[in-house]
Amino acid sequence: MNDTLLTALALIPALVIAIVFHEVAHGWTALMLGDPTAKEQRRLSLNPIRHVDPFGTLILPGLLALSGAPVFGWAKPVPVVKQRLDNPRFGMMAVAAAGPGTNLVLAAIGALALGLLAMAIAPEGQDAPTLIGILAQGVPLDPSTLLGFALTALMFFVSINVFLALFNLLPIPPFDGSHIVEGLLPPPAARVYEKLRPLGFPLLFLFLLVIPWLFPQLGIVERVVLPPVLWLQGHYLGLAAWIAGG
Repeated sequence: MNDTLLTALALIPALVIAIVFHEVAHGWTALMLGDPTAKEQRRLSLNPIRHVDPFGTLILPGLLALSGAPVFGWAKPVPVVKQRLDNPRFGMMAVAAAGPGTNLVLAAIGALALGLLAMAIAPEGQDAPTLIGILAQGVPLDPSTLLGFALTALMFFVSINVFLALFNLLPIPPFDGSHIVEGLLPPPAARVYEKLRPLGFPLLFLFLLVIPWLFPQLGIVERVVLPPVLWLQGHYLGLAAWIAGG
């Protein structure tokens, strides 16, 4: 089995788990705040089939990864009816924040598992904190070994959850960050902001794909998108190193 296939086998489950838990967190939060729409439509299940969008979850991220472009995607949005929430303004903010918040918790769990695994191999002559430091520098491991595959999968799990959390906090409709911003704005400004929702995806493609392709010297991805992701990922890997005995 070649390294590309093994890497895909490590990456895809991490991506699916991150997306499914993200969406279910929206639904459960909405239910607790008065809106049972997701429950009525059977979207509180952890069954990936109920949440995966074939194009947005699998095909598009795969094509972007192969082309070297920034990888992003989406799942089938969990239905939330704002008017059914007990407090629509606060409720939409809480529902929106639940998805990224869940991804940050999952990233912490991944870092814990990464640290424990690295600590478990230390008696065999490996220096666990150093191993995690190598991972933090982006040095790939050989996924053809059981240890390499496990560490690669956990590294992907942490990275994907960090990226998904921050990506969804972008204040661009229809992402979660836009609902949080909308809830913080005065009602007249929120109504104007809400009208921008149909422009969200075109703006995203413009800033993350079109402009970087036409003007690579601007370094939008390298200077704007990646720094916060790498900064937060570094803190999670620091947690893993601390758990491993660093």
